[in-house]
Amino acid sequence: MHERALSLSGLVSVLFFACAATAPSGELEQRIVAVAEKVTPSVVHIEAIVKINDRRNQVTGSGLIVTSDGAILTNEHVVDDAEKITVSVPGRKRKYRAELIGTDQQTDVALLRIEPDTPLPAAKLSEKDVRVGQWVVAIGNPYGLDGTVSLGIVSAKGRNLEIPELLNDFIQTDALIDRGSSGGPLVDLEGLVVGINSRGQGRGIGFTIPIDTARDVMAQLERGGIERGYLGVAIQALDRDLADHLGVPDATGVLVNHVVPESPADAAGLETGDVVTHFGGEDVEAEEEEDLGIFQRLIARLPPGQEALVRYLRDGEPDTTVVAIGEQPKLDGAEFESAFGAHVQEITARLARAHRLTSTKGAFVRFVVDGSPAREAGLRVGDVIVGVEDLPITDVDDFRDALDEIDASRRFLLRAQRGDELKFMLVKPRKRNPGGGDLEEADAVARVR
Repeated sequence: MHERALSLSGLVSVLFFACAATAPSGELEQRIVAVAEKVTPSVVHIEAIVKINDRRNQVTGSGLIVTSDGAILTNEHVVDDAEKITVSVPGRKRKYRAELIGTDQQTDVALLRIEPDTPLPAAKLSEKDVRVGQWVVAIGNPYGLDGTVSLGIVSAKGRNLEIPELLNDFIQTDALIDRGSSGGPLVDLEGLVVGINSRGQGRGIGFTIPIDTARDVMAQLERGGIERGYLGVAIQALDRDLADHLGVPDATGVLVNHVVPESPADAAGLETGDVVTHFGGEDVEAEEEEDLGIFQRLIARLPPGQEALVRYLRDGEPDTTVVAIGEQPKLDGAEFESAFGAHVQEITARLARAHRLTSTKGAFVRFVVDGSPAREAGLRVGDVIVGVEDLPITDVDDFRDALDEIDASRRFLLRAQRGDELKFMLVKPRKRNPGGGDLEEADAVARVR
């Protein structure tokens, strides 16, 4: 399927350039020029200062003006964890400081807002479904080159990339999406935006977020946040060999390989080893890992509290249950940076799975500054802080409050879980004396993001 889509893309591109060589002033060329002139003024350049551990880096990308009063769509990966975001608008000399309204990691969509002096040229969003084979134009700022236009076709639809937690069914295009073009628009030949470009994957293979998805996420972010359904299972593809070995050779579905305790799936009676064949009135089929996103989207699009009928096979025998959809837990929790060099993070279910933690209580150490009091005390990345002096720590807020409550300008005791061991570590804060010189003791101030 992938090879056929790429072959179609290459064939159409060859035919186009052959036609363009013989008819450079043709109708298609004029249409492309008109589209570029119409949409390019709505494509902005974005610069974000991102702090990663104890270093700051500049990330650049593109964005699309969607309202004349300053709403801008871009990618989550362009502005994630940004401390400062600035936007350059074509034809305007000043840079605008942007407010981050919200991001959605699972669709790679982010919403910014600037305050323009005068109304901005907003792009028009398409209401139509794209078709495989139709001409499209990608506009962005690859490698800092503003207003770059690239022509291609829609190579395929409904692409599921094997990226954990990502819910998109991407549009695949051979219009170039190079570094810096992320967040820019994919436009049809009527000048309507059909998607927000997300990532390139080699020359001539790019992936775009459908505009319906971006529009829906934008509306939810404007209302204050993303709400998605949650089932509480880990799944894997059910290929033909596995189905045959399990004694259900004709079955299609997904294989449940883990049920989260106290989750909606657990309450409904689903178990590890069940094969889910129907969910909420939809057939379920996933013979390859890339097909799992279809089932994940079925769950995510249901509102919390709604009931869904689940049909499944257990030991080859069919059965049904009704599940009450829950609210999806946070993917990434709050982070906190202490002045003594420990950067901690809230323990979400995903983080607990990734690091094989047996509990979600405590403050997870995600970074320790070299040469800091935390490092000298023996704290390591992966430790889970469970106590400060005699105060128990169950989450990041507890950790921050504990540092406010004790005299953190003097030495204090940390208790941290490291695997099966409980470590006791004496932290000796330091401060910079008024005349400069080495650090001695420091007040425990911190930043939450």
